[in-house]
Amino acid sequence: MRRIIVTVTTDASGNAAAVSPRISGEIFQIEYVKVDYADGVDFTIEGEATGVDIWAESNVNASAVRAPRQPTHSQAGAALLYAAGGTAVTDRIAIANDRVKFGIAQGGANKTGTFHILID
Repeated sequence: MRRIIVTVTTDASGNAAAVSPRISGEIFQIEYVKVDYADGVDFTIEGEATGVDIWAESNVNASAVRAPRQPTHSQAGAALLYAAGGTAVTDRIAIANDRVKFGIAQGGANKTGTFHILID
């Protein structure tokens, strides 16, 4: 397991965009460590090359840990469910030689947050 740390600093309008180094593997979790982002910060975190959704959340006020998963599908493209009409089956999000892209909004002027990506 590896830990990739990305520090993201907002501009004067409270927004930011940043990317991780190129990584490959399955994302186990992303840890947000609040430094001084304003309460109510919004995150959009995705794979840079493919746009695969990793974590999108609004109005975050404190440090948080998320273990993002994505829905799985059959070979025919149908959603896989635990039972007919049941809960979706999910699995870890994999990325290959890609960067994780961070979009920050409403973080406060010139504020900082740190993200730890745990990947295997």
